[in-house]
Amino acid sequence: MFLYSKLVSIYKKLDDDGVKMVENLFLKMIQESFPLVQRPFKKLGEELGISEGEALSLYAKLKDEKIIRNTSAILETKKVGYKSTLVAFSVDSIEKAAEYINTHPGVSHNYERDHEIFNLWFTLAVPSESSLGLEKTIEILANRTGAKDYIILPTIKMFKIGVVLDTTSTEPLKKDISEKHENKNLELTEFHKKILYYIQRDIPIKYEPFEGIIKELNCDYDSFFNEVNNLIQAGYIRRFATLLNHRKAGFTANAMVVWNVPEEFQELAGETIAKYTSVSHCYIRPKFPPKWNYNLFSMIHGKSREDLESIIDKISKEIQIKDYLPLYSLREFKKQRIDYFSPKFYEWEKLNSLHSLI
Repeated sequence: MFLYSKLVSIYKKLDDDGVKMVENLFLKMIQESFPLVQRPFKKLGEELGISEGEALSLYAKLKDEKIIRNTSAILETKKVGYKSTLVAFSVDSIEKAAEYINTHPGVSHNYERDHEIFNLWFTLAVPSESSLGLEKTIEILANRTGAKDYIILPTIKMFKIGVVLDTTSTEPLKKDISEKHENKNLELTEFHKKILYYIQRDIPIKYEPFEGIIKELNCDYDSFFNEVNNLIQAGYIRRFATLLNHRKAGFTANAMVVWNVPEEFQELAGETIAKYTSVSHCYIRPKFPPKWNYNLFSMIHGKSREDLESIIDKISKEIQIKDYLPLYSLREFKKQRIDYFSPKFYEWEKLNSLHSLI
């Protein structure tokens, strides 16, 4: 923390590049972990060597500039009782298809990507109590959007999921990724579900951002943070952190790079790719030959198209895989956290099953 303090202590004397460096350090901190305390901006200020008010103002500035997307708990989908998958559709009327798909409360990401067949890619989650389930829900979505073809790509193995954009470096750095293990047995109570329902919402910009949740739950701060930490240790909450708008943060190029890796090498390749700080997600997913021959998926971010291509090339040489395909994001139709434990899931199923062929 000495570096942070030394830089920020001369904040007003810095030129534009110096100010940008301080802001990037701040963004890196809150992406990795946002303090779970009553007055988090006081703690952040202490670590940065600035006042609580200055830390809050800096956060507000970055939020106003839309560099910060939101700050909230990132839940573990499977652990909280939801089934999820990546889906690729082949559609003609892409805007209309995306608009309908976005009505489902379990769709968190929806992008147009530059593939010659599968042009609309989205993630979908449904609760375990769903009357339709994943496959039937996808069938309804396909029927209503006139999808000519589609593939369902569930996660077989996850190597990395964590969008921590390295705002402090221009190099495609590598970092050891230690696998997290659940180390606490915890039976999910109704109180825990209420905590999870509220803590997945974006925090307000105020000195005590958790004050509203405390009032909703009718508990004290100590009890709240104790149970939140229990949920983290038990694996229900992956982490509590800030997500950035990657384009506003300077990462103007990104692609979902898919790799055709021999089965015997796919785990080693996945572990290697996941160590790159430019990689936010890395999974093994199924192949569907002959129309889909890629099994290793990675989301890679760069500060320019050239930067991104350089990173992809570096990874390709390291894992010795030449058969890969970068699917660039052409349009973002939806990107938001799923509102878990919301009645909207069951409302959507009731409404849309009436208009389906079930």
